[in-house]
Amino acid sequence: MNKDGEIIIIEDDEDDQFLLEEVFKSLDYPNKRVYLPDGLQALEYLHSEKIAPFLILSDVNMPKLNGLELRNKLQTDAELNLRCIPYLFFSTAINQKVVIDAYSTSAQGFFIKQTSFGALQDTIRVIVEYWQKCAAPNNF
Repeated sequence: MNKDGEIIIIEDDEDDQFLLEEVFKSLDYPNKRVYLPDGLQALEYLHSEKIAPFLILSDVNMPKLNGLELRNKLQTDAELNLRCIPYLFFSTAINQKVVIDAYSTSAQGFFIKQTSFGALQDTIRVIVEYWQKCAAPNNF
């Protein structure tokens, strides 16, 4: 995990992308944010770029390749798996089955998209600060 790396946000809703970007700007984190509209483009981006992202925040329901399918592909890809990129689900689609399915992919978290700016800001702050303090095998 590269704590200075990009935060990859896989989100197909442009309004949610805008709101998330406003939250990140307000929190003043230096990490570059990369927004991708679906899991397929995220997979292509991760393979085409020699990057070491800090985090992946992924919606569950997306066109082409959903968040659960993407997580499974990342887990079975030896090159990408070695990068130790925390993979967190961030979705409005919340029910017990979806959460169980997400954790069965070894996701490191499942967060509900908050509807108010302040609540979303608090959630993003908790996520980023937790992972900034966390050690990973490739930090040494």
